[in-house]
Amino acid sequence: MAQVTFQVRRRVRFSDCDPAGMVFYPQYFVMLNALVEDWFTEGLQVNYAQFLGVRRLGLPMASLQCDFKFPSRMGEDIVLQLRLLKVGKRSLTLGVECCGTEVVPSVRWRAQAVIVTTSLADDRSIPIPADVLEGIARWQQHSGDKL
Repeated sequence: MAQVTFQVRRRVRFSDCDPAGMVFYPQYFVMLNALVEDWFTEGLQVNYAQFLGVRRLGLPMASLQCDFKFPSRMGEDIVLQLRLLKVGKRSLTLGVECCGTEVVPSVRWRAQAVIVTTSLADDRSIPIPADVLEGIARWQQHSGDKL
């Protein structure tokens, strides 16, 4: 069975681009963070704003490896896809891909990211909260995604 992804479609905006009209590469990292926020809130049913704001928990990036394959340009639609690669005791390893939406979608950018659950009270890593693990289990069951 093919691995199912969480995905978000978005338009490349002027604010995403450099003077040449292509996505300025740090903007992909902003898009990655937004994708994780959407995955938590919509995919895992764990409200990301409350996770950080009310519960004072964090999800900093511990590791990020990426390859830029093809430019994305202002006005294009792209799809950002997230796959859960590994669940650790305190971290999640994610595979991320950004593709164009034309007839033959082209990969624009790929990344592997490790995010760590932390307490914002002392900036130390903590075990992944139970509701996040439960959300992952529900999401995997619903999507057919199995590690």
